[in-house]
Amino acid sequence: MSNAHPNLPLIDLHRHLDGSVRLQTILELGRQHNLPLPAWDLEGLRPHVQVAEIQPDIMEFIARFKWMVGVMVDYAAVERIAYENLLDAQTEGIDYIELRFSPAFMASAHALDPAEVCAAVAAGVQRGMAETGVRANLIGIISRHFGVEQGMAELKALLAHKQHFVALDLAGDEGRFPGSLFVEHFHLAREAGWHITVHAGEAAGAESIWQAVRDLGATRIGHGVRAMDDPALVEYLVEHRIGVEANLTSNVQTSTVPSYAAHPLKAQLEAGVLGTINSDDPGISAITLPYEYDVAAPQAGLSLEQIHQAQRNALELAFLPAAEKAELLQIKEAQ
Repeated sequence: MSNAHPNLPLIDLHRHLDGSVRLQTILELGRQHNLPLPAWDLEGLRPHVQVAEIQPDIMEFIARFKWMVGVMVDYAAVERIAYENLLDAQTEGIDYIELRFSPAFMASAHALDPAEVCAAVAAGVQRGMAETGVRANLIGIISRHFGVEQGMAELKALLAHKQHFVALDLAGDEGRFPGSLFVEHFHLAREAGWHITVHAGEAAGAESIWQAVRDLGATRIGHGVRAMDDPALVEYLVEHRIGVEANLTSNVQTSTVPSYAAHPLKAQLEAGVLGTINSDDPGISAITLPYEYDVAAPQAGLSLEQIHQAQRNALELAFLPAAEKAELLQIKEAQ
């Protein structure tokens, strides 16, 4: 029996579409396009893509994306990967998912056009939604480590397909590329009517979260591990109902926290912060959202009631109109 509450929707607010590519798909696309894969069978490929041991930092973890992005040879491959994300979400029992991706990052290995990557992802997700009944929304990412100018070009690619996105995110090397470099980008995104969520407080401290909230307009924080370092920040997050998208296994694997037991999600929930449970990069972490609920959350010290509270928080924080949130809840309660 899953720790997820059966009468509440199962929601993943923080999953990277480009960190959620099937090993089998990497093999098939590798064969189809004669790519130099490091192995030609599932078990041989697995250690190159999935994390089996703790990585020294976030950038070592990000290096694992090489083989996922490496098979994004053309727009058909991109569409297939997006489509399979919806099939996998259905398999996991997810009712609503927000999939995020950086079009410039996905375009980088084979010199694709980032705007066309956006179109291909949207097509794949729409096909997947129609087939599975799983609801999904897309969040665009600016990859901060490509720099300010490239970030503006990436934003323009996303805005060219504005209707397919609900929010903008900032991800990548937080330590070397602070959010202060991207204030103008996020001003434009808010003007376009998008919600804002920002990776912050993962590789940098509480000041990174303050910056994301005050200067970038974030109403949700990706990871937010360092929020508890600053009691005034915790108070602010609670008062303004700014959510934290926690990723338990990923934070252990990237050495952001030393262990599940040391993860701050429990303390955040106890303080009244709207913490949620998410999967981050399941293709690299070799996990599912149910695993995070059933294995990771208890190891992080969460009680069953705290797990259910995190699930309720996810519904409140979802970038969905109130009517659609109510509908998701009604469907679950009727099941």
